[in-house]
Amino acid sequence: MSMGKARDHGEMEKRRLKAAKCFERGLGAAEVARKLGVRRQSAHEWKKAWEAGGKESLQSSGPAGPKSRLSALQQQQLVDALLEGPQASGYATDVWTLPRVRALISKQTGEVYHASHVSRLLRGLGFSCQRPERRAIERNEAQIEHWKRVEWPAIKKKRAAKSARSSSSTSQA
Repeated sequence: MSMGKARDHGEMEKRRLKAAKCFERGLGAAEVARKLGVRRQSAHEWKKAWEAGGKESLQSSGPAGPKSRLSALQQQQLVDALLEGPQASGYATDVWTLPRVRALISKQTGEVYHASHVSRLLRGLGFSCQRPERRAIERNEAQIEHWKRVEWPAIKKKRAAKSARSSSSTSQA
């Protein structure tokens, strides 16, 4: 499955309404298809719908698929809770995981989502998956920098200034 660009339902509706105006002026489906840069099949379907139900039949019904089970208010409450962080919700670490978000949704709204759908819901709310850096909490950046600049160069093996010839040397002196 390829991920194409997102459909702009508003632009698609404008195109269909332009087609309706063309049909009102007596243009045929093939001519409308050429004029609007769409497939003839689409123009024929639009004309059939226009003949059956008029201009209103060509208006957008919005994106396909089921409507969200969360209301706009519930979605905003979820966003607010996510932005407060997991520790504000009682977790020991400051990392949101899908199971944690799923539990939060269930606790706040009573809606139970499948774990794989939680990531889709989060993407729809403008969040993205990010992996935390694997660093110790006790990490001391100043000590690490000192070790890199001072201690490591002091213990690093230095190359000899001039080494003796190898016994496998091919040149003859």
